[in-house]
Amino acid sequence: MPEATESEALPTVLIVDDEKEVADAYALRLRGLCDVQTVYDGSSALELLEAEEIDVVLLDRHMPGLSGDEVLAELDERDYYGRVIMITAIDPGFDVLDMPFDDYLCKPVEREDVRTAVEHQCSILGYETLGEYFAVEAKRSVLEAELPASELEAHDEYADLKRRGNQLRRRARRLLDDPRDLFETFDAVGREGR
Repeated sequence: MPEATESEALPTVLIVDDEKEVADAYALRLRGLCDVQTVYDGSSALELLEAEEIDVVLLDRHMPGLSGDEVLAELDERDYYGRVIMITAIDPGFDVLDMPFDDYLCKPVEREDVRTAVEHQCSILGYETLGEYFAVEAKRSVLEAELPASELEAHDEYADLKRRGNQLRRRARRLLDDPRDLFETFDAVGREGR
């Protein structure tokens, strides 16, 4: 995962746990690795996830009100584009087979295990994002090579494609260790007709 300079953003992590001390301890463990936000209930988590781009969610299963399982189901319904790590004292049973999380840590969790799990999920999301970026940019590149600029500027879907490409590129840079070589190699491929 990237070491951020002042001008670069870090991956974003949301910690959701009703035990304030536990959530705050995880936030301390992740200091310097990512930008961390902490909420103490499921409803607040869903509100924040609706408003902001969060890369990884650390989610407790057992919470009053909206449980972690319910939050997870809602994220699945919303097609949340990020990674979810369940981090809980509930021992897993066969119910986890149908749950759409990406990792599961049983409390108590060692400091380095939390950091490593977050790093892994950020890398996975980074490469998924990079793959989507390359697909979007291949379309943009071929359109720019084959169509006049005036036609492109008047096309709403092209503008959306361009915005999406920029968003994906920023996110991949935030999540991956120096992906410049990957971007340069991709950009060097000739996609225009002869």
